[in-house]
Amino acid sequence: MADTSNDGAHMSAGIDLSQFFQVFFEEAGENLESMEQMLLEIDVTAADDEELNAIFRCAHSVKGGAATFGFTDVAELTHQMEALLDKLRRHELKPTAQMVDVLLAAGDALKALLARHQGSGGGVIDTTELLFSIKTLCDGGTVDTPANAPVVHASAEAPAPAAASLKNDVRLLELTVGELPDMSMADNLVDLFKEITGLGTIEPLDAGRGSDGMRRFKITTASSDSELLDLFTFHVPRESVRLEPLGLGYGFHEGAPGAPPPEAPSTDPGYGFFDDAPGSPGSAAAPAPAEPVAAATDAPKATAAPKAAPKVEPKGAGLDSATLRVSVEKVDQLINLVGELVITQAMLAQNSKGIDAGLYQQMTSGLADLERNTRDLQEAVMSIRMIPMSMVFNRFPRMLRDLAAKLSKKVELVTVGEATELDKGMVEKITDPLTHLVRNSCDHGIELPADRAAKGKPETGTITLVAQHQGGSIVIEVRDDGRGLNRQKLIAKAREKGIDAPDSMTDQECWNLIFAPGFSTADEVTDVSGRGVGMDVVKKNILSLGGSVEIDSAEGYGMSVKVRLPLTLAIMDGMSVGVGDECYILPLGSVVESFQVQNGMIKTIGTTGRVVQVREEYMPVIDLEKVFEVPRFDFEHVSNIMVVVEAEGQRVALLVDELLGQQQVVVKNLEANYRRVNDVSGATIMGDGRVALILDIGSLVRRTRH
Repeated sequence: MADTSNDGAHMSAGIDLSQFFQVFFEEAGENLESMEQMLLEIDVTAADDEELNAIFRCAHSVKGGAATFGFTDVAELTHQMEALLDKLRRHELKPTAQMVDVLLAAGDALKALLARHQGSGGGVIDTTELLFSIKTLCDGGTVDTPANAPVVHASAEAPAPAAASLKNDVRLLELTVGELPDMSMADNLVDLFKEITGLGTIEPLDAGRGSDGMRRFKITTASSDSELLDLFTFHVPRESVRLEPLGLGYGFHEGAPGAPPPEAPSTDPGYGFFDDAPGSPGSAAAPAPAEPVAAATDAPKATAAPKAAPKVEPKGAGLDSATLRVSVEKVDQLINLVGELVITQAMLAQNSKGIDAGLYQQMTSGLADLERNTRDLQEAVMSIRMIPMSMVFNRFPRMLRDLAAKLSKKVELVTVGEATELDKGMVEKITDPLTHLVRNSCDHGIELPADRAAKGKPETGTITLVAQHQGGSIVIEVRDDGRGLNRQKLIAKAREKGIDAPDSMTDQECWNLIFAPGFSTADEVTDVSGRGVGMDVVKKNILSLGGSVEIDSAEGYGMSVKVRLPLTLAIMDGMSVGVGDECYILPLGSVVESFQVQNGMIKTIGTTGRVVQVREEYMPVIDLEKVFEVPRFDFEHVSNIMVVVEAEGQRVALLVDELLGQQQVVVKNLEANYRRVNDVSGATIMGDGRVALILDIGSLVRRTRH
C-alpha cells in the first residue's frame, strides 16, 4: 500500500481541510465502533436487512470522508468492504461467520490506518492480503483462514492494489451548484476538485453560469456519484448540489429549459443513504430521485458522514444538532470555575451567619437563592463529564469473542445498566481493571464446553456485567457462572508463596488471597494469564480511585467481583478535622469511626511506635501534628480525639484536636498548582478562604508499615 499519510495535506490555501480532520477522525472512529458492535451481534443464519444496511452505511460514511481528505488507502479498503456488504444486503450472497471475521479484521486495519494518518500509528500498513480476502468472498469464494491483523511494515512500502479494479468506467457528468448565500463557494468546490488527484477533470459550462444564476460544470471522472457528493457536501449544503449525466438542462428547477426528464437513469451504484437508491435492495435500475438527498437524514446519527450546516428539516430529522463536540479541557475549565463559585458561595454563607436576618432579610433571601442555584449549577456541570458505562462495556464483546475462540470456550456476555453514568476520568481509569476481571472470568472461571456438559451446565458460559448506583457511589459487578473459587486450592497456593493462611480463616479472607502480589491459581503460564500479575494491580488501581473490591464465590456455581467507586474525582465528601490552627480533610469513604482517647489506651512499642487497642484489634497511631509539623502555641494542649481510617485493607488511628464537620469539597490538584507533597492527595478551599489539605490515607497507612 503506498504511503498516503500526507495526501490530505496538499490542499490549496483557499480551502484548508485540516480544520475538519479531527471531526472526520472522531466520526470515523464512532462509525467503526458501531460497525464492530453490529458485526458482533449479527445472526449470520438470519441476518436482518436493516442490520446489513446499517453496517453498510458505517463503511460508506468512512469511505466518503476518507475520499474527501485523500486518504486513499482507507477509501480503497472501505470500498471493497462496501462491495461485499452491498451483495449481502441485496441477498446476492449469504452471510457467513468467515465474512464476519474478515470484516472485523478489516475494521481493525481501518483503525490502524486512521491512527497512522493521525500521527499516532507505526509504519506502513499492508492490507493487500485483506483486500484479496474480501474480494474473494465478494466473488463467492472462501478464504482458508480468518484474516489476521494487518501487517505493519516499518520501512518498506507494500505494493498498492490496482486502483482500476476499484473504480467505475470514466464518464461525463454535469455538476450544478446554486442557491448558495455566497456563490464564490462554488469556485471553492472547483478548486477542491482540482486539488485532489485522481478524481478527474472539471471545466465550466456556459462560462460557468446558466441563465438562472446557477453555476454548471462538466466533470470527467471515474469516481461514483456518491463519492463526489460526499466530497462536495462536506463544504456546502447537499440540497445546493446536483450531479446528472451531461445534458442540456439549466439546473434543477421544474420546467427549466432543456431539463432532463425525471426518468433519466443514473449511474450511481447505489451507495447513497436514501431509500430506493439505485442499487439498494428492492430497486431495479431505479431512476435518479428528483431530490437526490431529501431523505439523507434516514441514517442513524452515529453513522452520518461529516457535513456542513444542515437545512431546517421537519421534526424527527437533523439529529446531529442534538449534540455538540467540546474538548475535555473546556469542560474541565468550566468545572474548575464552578468549583470556585461554590467556594465563594460558601464564604458568603459563612460570613452572613453573624448578621441580623431581620434587618437584612432581602440579602439573606438572596444568599439562600444563590446557594440553591449554585448547587444546581454544580450538579448540571458535573453531569456534562458523566458518560454512560456502555462506553466501557462495548469493548468487551469483541475481546471475549477473540479470547473464547483462543481458549476453545463458548461464552455469552450479558450487560445490565449500560445507561448508568460515571465521570469520564473515572471511566478511563476503571477500564483496565474491568478488562482484567472479564479476562479472568473467561480464562479461570468459565469451563470448557465438555466440562460444563459433564456437570449438567449449558455448554455456553455466561459472563454478566452490571452497573448500578448505590447511594453516592457506583457499583460495577463482574459475574460468571463458571467453576468458582476452590478454598483448599487457594490456601495451598498461598502457603506455597509463604503467605500466612490458617484453616480457620473465613471464606471472605480466603477469597481475598487472590489479591496478594504474585498470586495465581493457573496451573501453567499462557499468553492469557498465569504470571501472577494482575489482581493485585487491579485492587491497587481501584483503591487509588477511592473505591473498594468485594469478592463472592460458590464453588461449582460461579464467582462475583463487585467494584464500588465514587461517581467523580472532582468533588468528594470529606470530614474536616483540626490540628492546632490547621484544617485537614479526610475522604469520608475511608473514615470508619472516631472516639475520645482515655488514659492508658495508647501503648508504646519499642522506642517510637505507638498503638491503640480498639475492641479486639491493635492499630498503629499516627499523630498528624508530628507528621505535618504543625506549629502549636498552646504547648500544654494534648490531642485527645482519634479517627480510625482504612485503606488497602489496613486500619490506622489518626490523632487530632477536634472534628470540625462533614462537607462536600471541591478537589484541587496540588501537584499541578504547587508541587508533590507526601501524604497529601490534593487540596481544597474552605468557606472562610483557608486552604485545607486532603490527606492521602493510603500513603499514611504505608507509612506505618515502615
